[in-house]
Amino acid sequence: MTAQPPFETVVARHGAMVLRVVRAVLPAADADDAWSETFLAAMKAYPDLPADANLEAWLVTIAHRKAIDVTRAAARRATPLAELPERPAGPPADGHDLDLAAAVAGLPDRQRQAVTYHYLGGLPYGEIATLVGSTEPAARRAAADGIAALRRAFPPQGVRR
Repeated sequence: MTAQPPFETVVARHGAMVLRVVRAVLPAADADDAWSETFLAAMKAYPDLPADANLEAWLVTIAHRKAIDVTRAAARRATPLAELPERPAGPPADGHDLDLAAAVAGLPDRQRQAVTYHYLGGLPYGEIATLVGSTEPAARRAAADGIAALRRAFPPQGVRR
């Protein structure tokens, strides 16, 4: 039986993927909190994780649940302030990345979740179906529809539509 790598290695190896997932599912202001909550919960459960567990799927599942928690908490929050506080600059991104992020955020919920969990989180459709309370064919269809919408919004360069 092989032992799990140190938790610091797990964070270093999978942290960016988890951040991409929560940023695709949540508003930017909430994504960092969900990322932190994901790894706090993972750190507590990590010692009991079986050695043969799929770390990516496990982390995406935790991130999904934390995103749901953040969404529920946001629904209970008071009205936002009139003036927004200063926000630290995020990682550098070109305009195309921001346009793509906005396009993903604009997809219907099921499509956004399926695209995010499959293409950013690497989950198979069966696990996506379990996460979102659907069937595998429905998760596959939602991902395909989402990718088709993104391709219409961002056709390959040199192709005119």
